[in-house]
Amino acid sequence: MSDNAIEARLAELGLSLPEPAAPVAAYVPVVIAGGLAHVSGQLPFISGKLVTGRLGEDVQVEDGVLAAQACAVMILAQLKKALGSLDRVEQIVKLGGFVSSTASFTDQPKVINGASELMAAVFGEAGQHARSAVGVPVLPLGAAVEVDAIVAIRPL
Repeated sequence: MSDNAIEARLAELGLSLPEPAAPVAAYVPVVIAGGLAHVSGQLPFISGKLVTGRLGEDVQVEDGVLAAQACAVMILAQLKKALGSLDRVEQIVKLGGFVSSTASFTDQPKVINGASELMAAVFGEAGQHARSAVGVPVLPLGAAVEVDAIVAIRPL
């Protein structure tokens, strides 16, 4: 799938790639090694505003799903910046999903589906991936969700 086709698919989904977020600590957004792009955890920005709060407390599942989707869009923005083109994406290998949630909240998989379903919608079969969805008590900057990725890439 070409970069233009991927961007067109995002537009069909009503999404556009934002400016990639700068790291908030001592790390880089993407490391490429051994044919894989390792994308650092991305936080959810919707209309330029960080989605904060905790699932099971002050964030509804539907809003968590949208936050996870926003994390996935930021992953794509980071990949495009690091790779030059999203057509170098061969396979989304794994997503790691972290959900700021209360001890009684158990719908982390539903929340992270926002990211998983976006990757499948954008890349088709190449968007199918392994995944984790973990509840945590707090995330950086009070974010509701964070998602990282491992992506197989085509050589230049």
